[in-house]
Amino acid sequence: LSSKPCVVVVGNGMVGCKFLEKLVELGGTDVFEIIAIGEEPQAAYDRVRLSAYFDGTTLEELSLQSLEWYSNNSIDLRLSTQVNGICREEQELFLDNGDTLNYDFLVLATGSSPFVPPIPGNEKEGVFVYRTIEDLDSITEYAKSCKHGTVLGGGLLGLEAANAVLSLGLETTVVEFAPRLMPRQLDDDGAEFLKTKIEELNIEVLVSKATKSIDGERCVDGLTFSDDTTLDTDMLVISAGIRPRDSLARDGGLALGERGGVIVDEHMRTSDPLIFAIGEVALVNGMIYGLVAPGYDMAAVVANLLMAEPKSFHAADMSTKLKLLGVDVASFGDAMGTTEGCRPMVLQNSHEGIYKRLNVSADGTKLLGGILVGDAEDYNSLLQMVKNDMVLPPS
Repeated sequence: LSSKPCVVVVGNGMVGCKFLEKLVELGGTDVFEIIAIGEEPQAAYDRVRLSAYFDGTTLEELSLQSLEWYSNNSIDLRLSTQVNGICREEQELFLDNGDTLNYDFLVLATGSSPFVPPIPGNEKEGVFVYRTIEDLDSITEYAKSCKHGTVLGGGLLGLEAANAVLSLGLETTVVEFAPRLMPRQLDDDGAEFLKTKIEELNIEVLVSKATKSIDGERCVDGLTFSDDTTLDTDMLVISAGIRPRDSLARDGGLALGERGGVIVDEHMRTSDPLIFAIGEVALVNGMIYGLVAPGYDMAAVVANLLMAEPKSFHAADMSTKLKLLGVDVASFGDAMGTTEGCRPMVLQNSHEGIYKRLNVSADGTKLLGGILVGDAEDYNSLLQMVKNDMVLPPS
């Protein structure tokens, strides 16, 4: 038996893997016995680039670390394994194979689950979520007998899913409940520019649409909306948000938020000082962060703390830049211009499909944030101006 204290990580996704990488970097393998437990049969892979899987990118290419990396760093990686319960008094975990595992420190990186709205018919064949490699394999197989695919949700992941459906050769529709695409990142004009660019790819975009029912007998064959209009479709991919996977923490008696998520302090400690939560399962100052970058920051905080180099997690930067269906999209800082006295400066080029909004302070000296659609080449320099509170040059 190892004489080292044992760190167990539950959840071998991107954030869990980042924690392991940081702990290894800080020399944690000399200090701790490290065990990583993952439900999926694969080691951690890049979920942000999931749609590349449809373009021929292999699982090996998506993997964040090889199996050899885990073994070379003395990490006991247990795949296809589920933790069924926690006994905090005895510091034990109960695994689905009947084993019991003791821990000195426990890191919950269980992530989130796709939110499936309680729409009548959501259990029908041909209804999928878009989260794991297994989901993508199921979608690919089912699509072989389909002509039209619909994505429910016009956020970041929904548009990635639409790209996947399109790449499978299906007529594609995106349905969004909000009046615009990417409602958390884009304003009305920016979203309209994005919508136009996406429609140029022969993807139908329906906004302000509430789905009343998923139709069909055994298999989905259409949707009915609250305005009683309908849409014929052979397959539905739901991407309507996430819910923190906090059932293990709940069963273990840890403090949770009213709407879910494991409550943590600035060091990512839960209500049990030996248990930490990071990533999309963690509720920090009343907020669940759905982007991977804040999760990486949380992972580094816990790794540093365990190695006696304490740091704190503060409000995370929610800036993001990505390419959706071939279109550059970015938002940074105070993207929506909510700061008092903020003055927006807008450039619109309909011919080129470019939209830029820069939000400037009331006195015109500071850049507060912005939105870029169609051309995000200046994103990094603009982001640094916001982060470093730089004075704008004279106009």
